[in-house]
Amino acid sequence: MMQETFHRLADELMNTLHGNEALTCSFNGEESAFVRFNHSQIRQAGHVTQQSITVDLSADLRHAAAEITLSGEWATDRARLQELLAELRAIRAQIPEDPYLLYATDVCSSERIHPNQLPEATAIAEQVLDAGVGHDLVGILASGPIHHGFANSFGQRNWHSRASFNLDWSFYLKADKAVKSRYAGFAWDEAAFRDKVRMASRQLDLLARPARTIVPGTYRAYLAPAALEEITDLLGWGGFGLRAHRTGMTPLMRMVEQDARLSPWLTLRENTAQGIAPDFQAAGFIRPAQVTLIEQGGYRDCLVSPRSAKEYGVPGNGAENGETPLSLDMAPGTLPLARVLETLDTGLYIGNLWYLNYSDRNAARLTGMTRFATFWVENGTIQAPVNVMRFDDSLFHLLGDRLLNLTAERELLLDPGSYGGRSSRCSRLPGALLEGMHFTL
Repeated sequence: MMQETFHRLADELMNTLHGNEALTCSFNGEESAFVRFNHSQIRQAGHVTQQSITVDLSADLRHAAAEITLSGEWATDRARLQELLAELRAIRAQIPEDPYLLYATDVCSSERIHPNQLPEATAIAEQVLDAGVGHDLVGILASGPIHHGFANSFGQRNWHSRASFNLDWSFYLKADKAVKSRYAGFAWDEAAFRDKVRMASRQLDLLARPARTIVPGTYRAYLAPAALEEITDLLGWGGFGLRAHRTGMTPLMRMVEQDARLSPWLTLRENTAQGIAPDFQAAGFIRPAQVTLIEQGGYRDCLVSPRSAKEYGVPGNGAENGETPLSLDMAPGTLPLARVLETLDTGLYIGNLWYLNYSDRNAARLTGMTRFATFWVENGTIQAPVNVMRFDDSLFHLLGDRLLNLTAERELLLDPGSYGGRSSRCSRLPGALLEGMHFTL
């Protein structure tokens, strides 16, 4: 229904263009069930259906864009879009030319509607409630399809729909003590969820032990996928975009200018084919199935938006203007998850990190804090939870010369953000075993 409505509204807009005007339309929509849990009970449940269109009207090198939320009533939405088009014409006449304006003119239409393999949200919620018996479970479940569309005045039409679920939850102990877990994907697996529940329960028991304070220093460490995600998310902020590379703002500048390398274990790709985000972007350009960003520790390719492609005279690869990964994929290693503690031997098991930022961006130096369940391990056995610590270390150590191995198993981590709409960003990451991670306090 959303697809039909979008294409019909887009056709109406295209039929009212004047002279040499060009128009692009981007559609975002969702049909989501949300369930909030607290004290192992459902505190709020509801369903959100929403859709919006972003219209960009251009002529020569002048363009103006705006977004409106659709009501779902044909006559109302049609009239509002026509009013918006008139407003954009008036705005466009008053603004300067944009020398880097670039949009697709070769027609590459597509339709990808993935089958919805999800059970009803009520069925998932029942399993979550069962898992919370005897615990204080808090969290949020988001489930359902997300839709993206594109249309332009050259005749291109694209549509992408994919259903997913994302359960972001914790077992709360007391004060600031909790075990945070996430389970996400495209098909709910009860056995996989039960495994996560059992692991969280074991960690909760360990968290009840007296906490230890570790003195500052460099410690052998294991980063669970959720902790590693915080590092790769920060790295994605300017790390892989062509504009950041050309302006010297990337934290990976040493890789570009000095041929510095990260660990041979490290291969990172923008894996659109296996993500949630569509394979087309707001200007109508098609994203390749994969873009290799780092291969076996060596710099390969950047994410290139249409604006950067025009500014720097290079081919684009379908990145949005922010040039950040939407479907980041890190290749696995060879360390079995079941042998993580044994192989770590003595050091820190870190389940989560937060408050990350660059302490020295040019040197790719990061700082942040441990969060939730972080444990001290001796001889392959967890001994005690560890009080909150701050790390400050170089990415060229953490993912470079101190990266010993990555787990053979990987976890799909969906961005839980839902401000204005559910996010389509995701990561597929292993855990990382580090020879050393430096903590300052």
